Amino acid sequence: MISRAVNQLFYFYYILLIIRIFLTWIPNIDWEQRPYNYVSKLTDPFLNLFRGIIPPIGGVLDISPIIAFILLQIIQGLVVSAIAGLGL
Repeated sequence: MISRAVNQLFYFYYILLIIRIFLTWIPNIDWEQRPYNYVSKLTDPFLNLFRGIIPPIGGVLDISPIIAFILLQIIQGLVVSAIAGLGL
């Protein structure tokens, strides 16, 4: 039961990351306005971990979200498996 809830939280975060990525394609978004600022505040700390390591290709194409998704899937698998292994 708890493992299902944790799995759903990961799924919700995936959706937020996808929304954040799509919103970056819109050039005139004011990231200080709601709801954009909430999406940014929830996703940017995680994405910034990878942006500091992987520079944009050609100064334009940011592939850090791909690495972020891969790592998030690994973390999700480990956490949900551990919780399910405990019988929760």
